[in-house]
Amino acid sequence: MSSAATRVTGQDHLWSVTEHLEDILTTVRPLEPIELQLLDAQGCVLVEDVTVPVSLPPFDNSSMDGYAVRVADVAGASEEFPAVLTVVGDVAAGPTEPPQVGPGEAARIMTGAPLPPGAETVVPVEWTDGGLGEGPVSRMRAHSAAPEGASGQVQVHRPAPARAHVRAKGSDVKAGDRALEAGTILGPPQIALLAAIGRGTVRVRPRPRVVVLSTGSELVQPDEELGNGQIYDSNSFALTAAARDAGAIAYRVGAVADDAETLRATIEDQLIRADLLVTTGGVSVGAYDVVKEALESVGDEDEPGSGIEFRKLAMQPGKPQGFGSIGPDHTPLLALPGNPVSSYVSFELFVRPAIRTLMGVDDIHRPTTRAALNTDKALTSPPGRRQYLRGRYANGEVTPVGGAGSHLIAALARADALIVVPETVESVEPGTEVEVVLLG
Repeated sequence: MSSAATRVTGQDHLWSVTEHLEDILTTVRPLEPIELQLLDAQGCVLVEDVTVPVSLPPFDNSSMDGYAVRVADVAGASEEFPAVLTVVGDVAAGPTEPPQVGPGEAARIMTGAPLPPGAETVVPVEWTDGGLGEGPVSRMRAHSAAPEGASGQVQVHRPAPARAHVRAKGSDVKAGDRALEAGTILGPPQIALLAAIGRGTVRVRPRPRVVVLSTGSELVQPDEELGNGQIYDSNSFALTAAARDAGAIAYRVGAVADDAETLRATIEDQLIRADLLVTTGGVSVGAYDVVKEALESVGDEDEPGSGIEFRKLAMQPGKPQGFGSIGPDHTPLLALPGNPVSSYVSFELFVRPAIRTLMGVDDIHRPTTRAALNTDKALTSPPGRRQYLRGRYANGEVTPVGGAGSHLIAALARADALIVVPETVESVEPGTEVEVVLLG
C-alpha cells in the first residue's frame, strides 16, 4: 500500500475524482494466483493459457439416436421403396466393442456413441420403422423392454449423405488448440469446457474477499421494529450485493454503533477474512462521524504504508471519502459516505474498480456511452464539482430519475445509468449529449 504520509495533500486539498481513483488503483494490486478445483474457480480469472490435451470429441460419434449404415445401402430409399438392412447389434455410449457394419447391414446407435467401423453415416430413428416392419416410428423402444431391437431387420425410408449426423473427432477443439486465454473470467461455459478436456483444477486469481461494514447508532436491521429516530440499514445490503455483482466474495457485518473503540475492534476482527474493507457512514465533518475518529490515527509507525486518509472530492454526491490501508497486511480500506445514494455512487466509481483490479481483470470499468439528455428543463451542477445523476438509458437517450436530490433510494432502484456532468459545466440543456455510465 502507498503511505498516507507520502500523499502531499493537506486537509484543505480538494481531490478530483480522477486523482482519488488513480491513488486507489496505483495502490491496490491483483491477488496472488492459486490452484483451485473447477467449481471453486467459478468467477475467477485465469492466469495462464489452457491448451487442449485431447481432441473434443475424442472420436467420431453420432449426434442422433438411429442407425449407423453405409451410404450406398440407403441411396434411393423411400417410404414406398425402403432399404431393408440387417441389424448387427447395438452401439451405446460408453465403453463398448462396436460391431463391424458390412454391406446390407446396420448397427443401432445411440447419441454420443462412437461410429462403428464400416459405417459411413447415421440415419435418425425417425427415418426408419424401428425394426417393427411398419411405418416410420418416433423413437426406439427401451433395450431392457425389447432387446430384440438390436437384431432382425430395419427399414430405412430416406437416404443419407456421407457423415450425416456424425460429430467428427476434434470438430469442437483439437489437441494442441488453445482452449482458453489467460485473463478469461471463468463462467459456466468455461467451466464446462475445462471439464470436457479433462482439467480438474486450474490456476487463477481468487475472487477477492470484501467485508462491508455500515456505521451509525440510528441503524436497525430489516425485520426489526423501528424506534424513535431510527432507520433501516440499507447501505450494508446494497454494497454487499454490489460487491458480489462485481465478482467478489462479500461478507456483510451488521451496523456498528457510533463508538470509535467498538468500530476499531470490529475492523480488527474482520481483517482475517478481508482482502478489502469497505465502510459506509461517519466520514464527514460532524461530531459523531465515528469512522474518521476511529481510523484517522490507525497508521502504525512500525508498518510503513499503513494509515487512512480522509479527503474531500470535487464531486456530488460523495464529497467526503477515505482511503488507505490497515493492519499488518496493509489491507486496503475505502471509507464511503453514509448517504445511500452517495454510498452507491462512490462504490461504482471507486470500490468496483478496486475489486476488479484485485481480481486481475483487464477491463475494470463499467461501459460508458454518449446519449442525448431527455428532460424538459436544464440540469444545473455545483461549480467545480463533477455531478452524477441517476438516469434511465434507452435508444440513445438518457432520462433523469428522481430529480437532483441525493437521498432518493427509490429513484436509485429505478435507474440503470449514471449521468455524468463534468466539473467544468454548470448547466446542461435538454437534448445535449452527455456521458452515461451503464450500470446494467
